[in-house]
Amino acid sequence: MFSPCLREFPLGTPVSSHNPKIYWKLLNNCCDPGQLFSMTKVNTLVGENLWFDGELLYSLTIDNATYNLFPQETPFKLPMKKCSVVGNGGILKGSRCGKNIDEADFVIRCNLPPLGSEYSPDVGTRTQLVTANPSIIDKRFQNLLWSRKAFVESLKVYKSSYVYMPAFSTKYGTEPSLRAYYTLTDFSANQTVLFANPNFLRNVGKFWKNKGVHSRRLSTGLFMVSAALSLCEEVTVYGFWPFQIDLQGRPINHHYYDDVPPLRWIHSMPEEFLQIWLLHKTGILKVQLEQCATNSRNPGGA
Repeated sequence: MFSPCLREFPLGTPVSSHNPKIYWKLLNNCCDPGQLFSMTKVNTLVGENLWFDGELLYSLTIDNATYNLFPQETPFKLPMKKCSVVGNGGILKGSRCGKNIDEADFVIRCNLPPLGSEYSPDVGTRTQLVTANPSIIDKRFQNLLWSRKAFVESLKVYKSSYVYMPAFSTKYGTEPSLRAYYTLTDFSANQTVLFANPNFLRNVGKFWKNKGVHSRRLSTGLFMVSAALSLCEEVTVYGFWPFQIDLQGRPINHHYYDDVPPLRWIHSMPEEFLQIWLLHKTGILKVQLEQCATNSRNPGGA
């Protein structure tokens, strides 16, 4: 059964540039990020049968031990004012957008990106929330079986941020996500793990599918943009550009730190970018594509 927002906003319905709050209303009606963004003691019950959003046939019964890992409620003071959602696109390299990104009240980053001095002029240094897919824990840190200290050290660059993990999206992802939680706790790290609520992720996926994004799964970036539209009063998006050339026709890498392409059969990045660009054109958010130092008054360059 479709959620209320999907019935209110059928495919192809134009968004009025005079009412940018419409997405706030629709996303709250369907997905309620303020309450469902992460697993909490308020939105989850001990003994609840929680269905994974990424695997239709699997679920997990929430026991006392797991329930006690959740905060009482979503730990953000809402609404937040200015938010930067930072993707990892190669268009960020040379952008000089670091200062602009860091000026936001809340900075969201995706998939544990590098933030050393080599990159900070372009991507900034501040982080309030960073996502971490379980696949990263597996590939980069050997599922935290032997690389616990390296994992903790690598997260110090994000200071006292939240680490947002889809622990209950797939059966494969639960164990490494829980290991990340226990590792940071054991080392008394400054970061706090939040587990994504699969009901929120599922409903956001339905929302964008109805808008024309056809992929096996939304990218982390679009999930975070969707959350920010409800959690924040003003959203600026950086580093979202799924093409091999920039606005001047110059070749660019896929990421600002490497040129590893995405898994094309999982995400539909051009379709996602089109939806984000439409939000920019209708004044619902801002997409920064050009150099911040030379074009700060015209974030989209259009």
